[in-house]
Amino acid sequence: MDKLMDHPWFIRVVSLLLAIMLYMSANVGAKTGEQTRNTFGQEDTETLIDIPVVAYYDEENLIVSGVPKYVNVTLQGPASIVKPTALQRNFEVYVDLTELPLGTYTVPIKYKDISEKLKVNIEPASVKVTIREKVSKRFPVGVEFFNRNKMPDGYSVGEPTVEPGTVTITGSTELIDDISFVKAIVDLEGATETLTKEVRVRVYSRRGNEIDVQPQPSVVEVTVPVKSPSKTVPLQVQTTGELPDGIHLVSVDPEPDRVTIYGSKGVLDQIQQLDGLKVDLDDIADDTTVELDVPLPDGVKSVDPAKIKVHVDVEKDEARTWEDVPIAVVGLPDSYEADFLKPLGGKINVRLIGPPDIVRGLTKDDVRLYVDVSGLDAGEHQVPIQWDKPEQVRWEPSAETAMVNISEKAAAQ
Repeated sequence: MDKLMDHPWFIRVVSLLLAIMLYMSANVGAKTGEQTRNTFGQEDTETLIDIPVVAYYDEENLIVSGVPKYVNVTLQGPASIVKPTALQRNFEVYVDLTELPLGTYTVPIKYKDISEKLKVNIEPASVKVTIREKVSKRFPVGVEFFNRNKMPDGYSVGEPTVEPGTVTITGSTELIDDISFVKAIVDLEGATETLTKEVRVRVYSRRGNEIDVQPQPSVVEVTVPVKSPSKTVPLQVQTTGELPDGIHLVSVDPEPDRVTIYGSKGVLDQIQQLDGLKVDLDDIADDTTVELDVPLPDGVKSVDPAKIKVHVDVEKDEARTWEDVPIAVVGLPDSYEADFLKPLGGKINVRLIGPPDIVRGLTKDDVRLYVDVSGLDAGEHQVPIQWDKPEQVRWEPSAETAMVNISEKAAAQ
């Protein structure tokens, strides 16, 4: 090894290699320095779109219009500053209206927290804004139906309810004065039962155009009763049992006497009246009102009302007494005559008992008392007293039999 190092060619070769390495190292360092100098001196431009705009004003008492939501910002300057600024976006674009009174103004759009080494261009650079006094007003929410004609045949809607029934709208005096109505629109397509929906509140101007404003709340709950096909039918009330003795039924009147039933049209067409309502008379002694559930026929979904009242009117027997009512004799041959031994004079008292309207309308001519002596021979006979009585009337005679003396008539001289 020592001999090789002492050889002159070995020393020459090593020297050449060292020279080449030194050259390459110097050349690469020069290029790197040049590249570094170029990077630090490079200019760059970035355009940022949809940068939000902040407006400074008295938000509690004022309304501002005309401030754009977004603007475009162009940054120009050293790339080492432009790039981080564009990426981080930790700057603010704003309009300052804090010192301006009510009115309309053209104001510049400003920025802050951007390096002074950058050139900043905002598009648009200024905007026309209007500052108005803020007012709030409550409006009732109406309901409008959509696709009502697309409900199944026979279905209808009742009165809708809205919760809450009013909303608060905040804006300028001009905006509030231009509001004509506020409503929630409900789609009824295919509806066959009561709907409950959350619906967005819409605000309309006097010209009928929808206004882009945010009421509070912006969504309400709307309930729309949906009724199936219906039909109104009479009620048929039946009685069971019997009234106590001496009590008469005057009338049985349902209230109401008609109800509305809901169901398919085919089912409703088959029903002409509602049966199955029954009132038990066994324990009724005075005018009475009972409440009954209305029965649902097969296929009927519901009935309105579901309960009814039935007024049961009754009357108690009334008594009336007639005195000295004559007793007629029937079945007596022409050749005989009859005399009453008892009661004397052939008259008795009769007590009539029955419904007041009948008893009060009777006269003595309506009641015929008689004894039937058909087939009896001459002599004294005890015979029952009979009468032709009106219907529904009982009688209590002062005597139930009479003593009659039958004799031949004296021959004519």
